[in-house]
Amino acid sequence: MIWLVALHALVGLGILAAARYLGRWAFALGAVPMLAALGFVGRHGADVLDGGAVTETSAWVGRLDLAFDMRLDGFGLLMLLIISGIGVAVMAYGTSYFSASAANARIAGLLVLFSGSMVGLVLADNLLVLYMFWELTSITSWLLIGSDSTDARARAGALHALMVTGAGGLVMLGGLVVLGQEAGTYSLSAILADPPTGGAVGVGLALVVVGIITKSAQYPFHSWLPGAMVAPTPVSAYLHSATMVKAGIYLAARLAPAFALVGGWRPALIVIGLVTMIAGGLRALRQHDLKLLLAMGTISQLGFLLVLVGTGEPEATTAGCLLLLAHALFKAALFLVVGIVDHEAGTRDLRELAGFGPGWGPVKVVTVVAAASMAGLPPLLGFVAKESAYEAFVHEGAWGAAVIAGLVAGSALTVAYSVRFAATVLPSPPGDAPAVHAPGRWFVAPAVALAGLTVLGGLFVSTLIEPVVDAATLVLDPSADHVHLALWHGFNVPLVLSLVTYGLGILLVVGREPFARAQAALAPSFSGDDGFAATLRGLSIAAARTTRVVQSGSLPVYAAVILLTAVLVPGAALILNGSWSGWPRFAETPLQALLAAIIISAAVAASVVKRRFAAVVLLGAVGYGMGLVFVVQGAPDLALTQFAVETLSIVVFMLVLRRLPARFEQRRPAIATWLRVLVASTVAVGVFFFALISAGVQLPRTVSPGLIERSLPDAGGGNVVNVVLVDFRGLDTLGEISVLVVAGVGAVALARAGRARSTEEAGE
Repeated sequence: MIWLVALHALVGLGILAAARYLGRWAFALGAVPMLAALGFVGRHGADVLDGGAVTETSAWVGRLDLAFDMRLDGFGLLMLLIISGIGVAVMAYGTSYFSASAANARIAGLLVLFSGSMVGLVLADNLLVLYMFWELTSITSWLLIGSDSTDARARAGALHALMVTGAGGLVMLGGLVVLGQEAGTYSLSAILADPPTGGAVGVGLALVVVGIITKSAQYPFHSWLPGAMVAPTPVSAYLHSATMVKAGIYLAARLAPAFALVGGWRPALIVIGLVTMIAGGLRALRQHDLKLLLAMGTISQLGFLLVLVGTGEPEATTAGCLLLLAHALFKAALFLVVGIVDHEAGTRDLRELAGFGPGWGPVKVVTVVAAASMAGLPPLLGFVAKESAYEAFVHEGAWGAAVIAGLVAGSALTVAYSVRFAATVLPSPPGDAPAVHAPGRWFVAPAVALAGLTVLGGLFVSTLIEPVVDAATLVLDPSADHVHLALWHGFNVPLVLSLVTYGLGILLVVGREPFARAQAALAPSFSGDDGFAATLRGLSIAAARTTRVVQSGSLPVYAAVILLTAVLVPGAALILNGSWSGWPRFAETPLQALLAAIIISAAVAASVVKRRFAAVVLLGAVGYGMGLVFVVQGAPDLALTQFAVETLSIVVFMLVLRRLPARFEQRRPAIATWLRVLVASTVAVGVFFFALISAGVQLPRTVSPGLIERSLPDAGGGNVVNVVLVDFRGLDTLGEISVLVVAGVGAVALARAGRARSTEEAGE
């Protein structure tokens, strides 16, 4: 499975690199890894549908329990079918939709990279690996939405999507870490098999919910999805109807059966989902752009899905899996229809479309079938999914009745905007209207295939769909019974609810004008885009005010904050741990006492002298004194290093002092002097005790004996310190030398700049 993700990455990056040479062939090449994923499903599908799972592990960072743990089970198989199946259709569609250009070929490469990110997400069995792929979908989506960098709307839409989904992902990461720590493992399958409990788990789940609802465009974080519709239609068909927005639904479905009763998981997701479903449906009825109509309809359907998979009940989980597949098929087909209309007619505004004449028959058939499935009409797959959703809440008491009422209201709105969409494409143009060029058969073929699967899925649901949905449901909720799907269950409560839904939908269509006026009058003036803009303005204001406080421009203040933080934070940890081992001996020999006296005297003198040159010399004396201590203690190599560093430091100081007054200026008030004394004293005391405590800590010698034993035979050196620096950690030493070289070059550059400026001033 890792090879499958790697294949997507290799092909996607290859297309990006060779974009100028590939043209439309980029989309054909991009379909290869998606077909490979379908082949992988075909190879292991029988075992997975029988209740098995395919697992694969590749170690990453063992000490941190990080590994590429991949797992294909029943639910992963369903998601993989959607991701790769819709992906192949979109790639085939792209060969007709896009012209042959390097920019369009790059879109194909980005689509492949996005597909690989989604494949990795649904196959990941490690929470941190899942999060990595989660963020990769956000990044590749940002690149796809903003693929036309010259379009300001594309840049704004891409940034909006990235900020909302990225911020939600960061919050979710905190929740995943909490879950992993409480469970003692980051394995997703292990956590679901033995869910952790406790208050921290509830907090972690709340953070995860934030990531779920931002990714799946739930209210109030929905506004990024309509803005993303500025992307090319194939991108919208793939990312924002079938795959990316399903990432949040996928994670909710994974976690809900195990955690639905923890904290406020179930009521929160049900309320958010119902609000999103109804509000999205109302917004869909107000749109004149066919693509935005589908975008708001997608938001509504995502709310429907969140209610089903977030409930955590077996029947609702089954309905959620079924609707997940049905929605991918009919919504992708409708997006492809919009692309065809826009490509041939030059507009998506339903007020400007006068009808379509000869040659548009296949497009009209696809529109009717896909819109009818979206509305939940028999004998299509959308009807079976809606009936299953109603059935899931019929026997759940009062709260089930409340959920059904919300689902019926949202589904009635779905019927109304489905009819509105179909009514735009079905009519023929009047006799005096110019005929719209009919699309080619290969242009329409992918949409026909998706619509055909919607029909076949409804007619043969027990044969084609039931095994996949059954395997997915049993993986998500092992306590569930085997699924039995059928197109017709007789005259029952769900059928009555469906008839009520159709009736309400027809009433909305018939009374669309007064309903539109009432909706316009009652619609809030504050939209999701306004909320996003207000949030950005608030962040900018808060950042500016915070910067004025913490970035005062005072170097002493910055130094005080840095030094106090560096001392007080570890100092507090040392005090709490109680690791004091007692006072050490002041000196072992009279020579050590003499050197200590010299160092202390030079340090005190450096702090009280008035001339800068004298202070630098005294600081150098402190450093050279430490070098003599190293000599006395038998470490001549450290002494040489200390002497070299002190010499270089004094030279740099002198170069800087050339540009400064000879004396320290005393223009600060007395209170400032005492504050500096307080900071300096705190740092001195902290460093002093930190050194004493650190020297008294005895760490297990797990590495040192091995280095000593290997020093002579492996490196031919008797001085283990030199061997470590030159052989065992040679690259670290090279890096340190590079830092010193860069610092030296910088010092020389500053000195030369100062000399040049002095020369110019003298010349003037």
